[in-house]
Amino acid sequence: MLAHKSTLEQDKTDRERSERERFAVLRRAQRIWAISPIHGDASRLCNLHGQIAERLLYGDRVIYLGSFLGRGAEIVPCVDELVRFRRAFLARPLTFPFDIAYLRGQQEEIWQKLLQLQFAPNPREVLTWMIQQGAGATIEAYGGNPADGIAQCRAGAVAITRWTNSLRAVMQSRAGHYQLMASLRRAAYTDDQSLLFVHAGVDPSRPLEAQGDSLWWGHPAIAELNHSYGGFHKVVRGYDQSHGGMQARPYLVTLDGGSGPAGKAIAACLDRKGEILELIEA
Repeated sequence: MLAHKSTLEQDKTDRERSERERFAVLRRAQRIWAISPIHGDASRLCNLHGQIAERLLYGDRVIYLGSFLGRGAEIVPCVDELVRFRRAFLARPLTFPFDIAYLRGQQEEIWQKLLQLQFAPNPREVLTWMIQQGAGATIEAYGGNPADGIAQCRAGAVAITRWTNSLRAVMQSRAGHYQLMASLRRAAYTDDQSLLFVHAGVDPSRPLEAQGDSLWWGHPAIAELNHSYGGFHKVVRGYDQSHGGMQARPYLVTLDGGSGPAGKAIAACLDRKGEILELIEA
C-alpha cells in the first residue's frame, strides 16, 4: 500500500513538473500586461517598457506573447532589452520569477528547430523555408550567414552541425540570451484559469495539453471563437495571420500590431476577466 501511494505521489510530481515545463502560471495576478510580438524591433520594445514601467502596480504580471526574434534588424538589442527589463522587474519588492513569462512564438519555434537542422531529413529545403519565414534576420544577428547555411546543407550533417553550433555559441556568449530561450513556454494561464495566453491560437476541438502547431501558427476556427475554450473565460493571443490589429471580443483578445516599419508594438493591461484596462502602442 505504501509503495502504491509513493508511486501515485511520484506520478503526480512528474505531471506537475511536466506542466511547469510546458505552461507558465501567472499566480495571484491583479493585472496582466500582455505584450504583442516584437519581431526584433528593440526601439519599439524599449518604448513599451518605458511606458509600462511608469504604470506598474503591486500585483501586476507581465507576459510576452512570442516572436521577439526574426524579421527585424535589432534582434540582439531586443533580447538584451528583454533581459534588462526582466532584471528591473524582478528587483521590485515582493516580485518573483513566475510573475513574468515568455511564450514561444513562430520565430522561436523556427529558431529552436534551426539549431537542430542537422537532424532534418531534407535540411536544405527546411532551411530555405525558415529563411523565407524571417529566420534569416536571426541567423545574421547571431553571427551567421543564411547563404553559408544553405552551402553547409549541401556538405552534409557534420558541416551543418558545425554551423548550428557556431550560432548556438554566439547566442550563449550574450548574457541572458540562452537562458531566456530556455525559459519559453508553450502557453500561459492565470492560476484561477480565467485567462489563457497563447502566441497564435488554439484548435478549439482539442484540449490545451494536446495542442501542437496551432499554438504558434494559429487555427482557422480561433478567429470566430464564440464560446469559452477549456473553461477559460478568454483566450489572449499575440499573432493574427491577417494582422488585423487589436481586437477585443467576448472570448478572444488579439494583440497583433503587425511587423516591420509599418507595424506597431502593442501592450494591453488586462484585469483578471480579460477586460482591457489600458492599451499602449509604440
